[in-house]
Amino acid sequence: MSWKNKLYSEVIMKLSDRAINIQASPIRKLMPFANEAKKKGIHIYHLNIGQPDIETPKEMLNVYKNYDSKVLAYGPSQGLEIYRNNLVNYYNKHNIELNADDIIVTTAGSEAIVFALLTACNEGDEVIVPEPFYTNYNGFATMTGVKIVPLTTYAEEGFALPSNEKIKPLINSRTKAIMLCNPGNPTGAVYPRSEMERIAKIAKDNNLFVISDEVYREFVYDGLSHTSILDIEGMEELAVMVDSISKRYSACGARIGCLITRNKEFISSAIKFAQARLCPPTIDQLAANAAIDIEEEYFKGIIQEYDERRNLVFKELQKIDDIICIKPKGAFYIIAKLPIDDAEHFAKWMLEEYSYENETVMFAPAEGFYATPNLGKNEIRLAYILNKNDLQKAMKIFREGLIKYKTLS
Repeated sequence: MSWKNKLYSEVIMKLSDRAINIQASPIRKLMPFANEAKKKGIHIYHLNIGQPDIETPKEMLNVYKNYDSKVLAYGPSQGLEIYRNNLVNYYNKHNIELNADDIIVTTAGSEAIVFALLTACNEGDEVIVPEPFYTNYNGFATMTGVKIVPLTTYAEEGFALPSNEKIKPLINSRTKAIMLCNPGNPTGAVYPRSEMERIAKIAKDNNLFVISDEVYREFVYDGLSHTSILDIEGMEELAVMVDSISKRYSACGARIGCLITRNKEFISSAIKFAQARLCPPTIDQLAANAAIDIEEEYFKGIIQEYDERRNLVFKELQKIDDIICIKPKGAFYIIAKLPIDDAEHFAKWMLEEYSYENETVMFAPAEGFYATPNLGKNEIRLAYILNKNDLQKAMKIFREGLIKYKTLS
């Protein structure tokens, strides 16, 4: 190859900084190790990913089975009118008064977050996010050119929000928003109304958006209730809410979410991003629409089921010496700080070298849920999304594996 051809090859093969710098998912990046274990005939209990085993409502599945149109056509960029109107009714039941024009239906909550960041921020602007946070926020920030400024919370404190004295120094001329997940993934923390009002006041005082990821709104325990950022007085122009049906109806593959704000300028600008991707999936919107009216009946036993799963996993974790873990109040995740140095190495070891009666457990190392370097290295996230019988087996295997692993250190 001539030097000219070699130079040309090197130029055209250079990847973007985004492609090079985007984070690999700590939830999924160990799947090659899991796949190799499965080839050996080892059964894996997947506690690494929030894929519930609760059945998707039959009302949703029937839409797919019975769809009989001759053409599966484009829909409106903002989402189907019938679905947006029914979403208004759904949120009204949760004391959130909206108009259909306040809602953009998105391809899952992920797209809603990307649209929110693109609309609120210029490249290089900053968003304050309590850490540990949903790991894909890192990816969305890289995609949009936004810098995440971490606000560290701690396992010892149940991942409660820090004081105003910790938050205010993080705000500067490039800060455009505070982004929360309530109830929290990966922490299971639930921010009560008083905390949402505190964050709202900081936002109002500094003219910042609050982007509130509320996809786990139904999953709150111990007599607590969920408070939406849209239910905080005086936040009409600054509150941006992200939602999704993935966890609500155990329909992660449907990929339907929404972006909601009463800020007319914000929503009209975000619609242009929605137009650029044409429309959200038509048939999935119809399926989501079919589930709206079943909410009360559908959730009657599900919340109790998740509560029992939470209690089971937490009880089993408490049997581990020197563990740090405060019982979460929402979602379906637990972060535990383990008496080891490297949780990712432990996770790989569980998949590559350990099995108990030909079974093992996969979980997510928590370091990837932090933006601050070296935090979370000895923490893991467990998703209690399996039935109680499987969870009991998985937790026994997990504890036995940890005991064995510590003898090797």
